[in-house]
Amino acid sequence: MLRRVGLSLLTTALALFGLAPAASAVPGSPARSLFPTTIPLPDGFQPEGIAVGPGPFAYLGSLADGSIYRANLVTGRGRIVSEGPGTPSVGMKTDARGRLFVAGGAAGDARVVDTRSGRVLASYQLATGEAFVNDVVLTRTAAWFTDSVNPVLYRLPLAGHHLPRRAEVVPLTGDLVYQEGFNVNGIATTPDGRGLLVVQSNTGFLFRVEPSGVTHRVNVPIALTNGDGLLRHGRTLWVVRNRANTVTELRLRGDSARVVDQITDERFDVPTTVARFAGRLYLPNARFGTTPEPTTEYDLVAVRR
Repeated sequence: MLRRVGLSLLTTALALFGLAPAASAVPGSPARSLFPTTIPLPDGFQPEGIAVGPGPFAYLGSLADGSIYRANLVTGRGRIVSEGPGTPSVGMKTDARGRLFVAGGAAGDARVVDTRSGRVLASYQLATGEAFVNDVVLTRTAAWFTDSVNPVLYRLPLAGHHLPRRAEVVPLTGDLVYQEGFNVNGIATTPDGRGLLVVQSNTGFLFRVEPSGVTHRVNVPIALTNGDGLLRHGRTLWVVRNRANTVTELRLRGDSARVVDQITDERFDVPTTVARFAGRLYLPNARFGTTPEPTTEYDLVAVRR
């Protein structure tokens, strides 16, 4: 009885904000219509990056043309909120001000998008020549972008509402050595908030990065090959391993980590990045093993965590 009352109150609250589920929900079982575990995306969209918030909204970027799609995690419905520039949108993060920071992949750039209007607030050419600006994480003072081709991070200083005119290039030194192929990919903050964590896709190594760019390898008992998006919550770190169709869950402790779980799901079809909301991990299926066509179907899947 308490559970039904609680769900009823939740449904009423969601309705007040225009987030109520469709009227076709089965009577007596409203939980089934809330927070779908598979959310369809537009045909041909080619998703890669995901960010969640503010609120129960996920933002996904298109590798095809860079458009941004907003999905309502309560109802599963969504729409394009920002037309792309014709170049990829890869990793992304949102901040509390409703700004979406987007990595631009092979275009070597980044941009900041207003999630309410879809307007591009700022654009940054981070690299010239060969580059792949792959992912981004936000700290209290900066947005940090990875480059899978060049051994650097790009730092975008943040101060309140103001966006800087240009980014800084921070060379990576220490234990991390770039190899042939895709190198540093996903990025997250460390539990102490003083550094960053990055995964090297081709070697499967995990590294801590100091703000100066000095890197230290984290001792992990397995190789995190195909490591893509990273997400940290407390001392738990989730590593999406795209072509392995696996999310490796690690428990961080100092300069080492232990494996807690290997999360798999029959719906995984090369998931790339991950975000978390209401006790679930949300992962877009990039389907890299499928030739992209305008009619190719894509989706966003959720697993409990």
